[in-house]
Amino acid sequence: MGLSDFIPKDDQTRITEAITMAEKRTSGEICVHVTPKCRGDVMEAAEKKFNKLGLYKTERRNGVLIYVAYKSKKFAILGDQGINDVVPDDYWHDEKETLGKYLSQGKPADGLCEVVSQIGDALAAYFPPVDNDVDELSNEVSFSDDDDE
Repeated sequence: MGLSDFIPKDDQTRITEAITMAEKRTSGEICVHVTPKCRGDVMEAAEKKFNKLGLYKTERRNGVLIYVAYKSKKFAILGDQGINDVVPDDYWHDEKETLGKYLSQGKPADGLCEVVSQIGDALAAYFPPVDNDVDELSNEVSFSDDDDE
């Protein structure tokens, strides 16, 4: 079962566009990764994927990963040190509540688009665009068949 079984192609495009729009307002980077299963702790799996995708390499340490394991019904939102140092303590909890609501309603693309936009707002407040900003990471939804990849 591939990514399009969980998020159809048109919705993948909507998510990519939401990431692109959010990143136009900030020097931060947002990535969405989807996998069917997460066998262990979702935060550990998200951290592993965060590192594999190179989100820690952003110049201002302001990368964010939204990680969804849809068959396991687990998800995580993980920010790098730069963003974690400036957002309120309950910020990620609030974003997880929003995404969880949409996932439980079977509307993953709507939830991902909304959360990406909200994270983009937070990143823009703390990390506005800079001259010669480079889009350091792909805006497309990444996918792996196995959380150990």
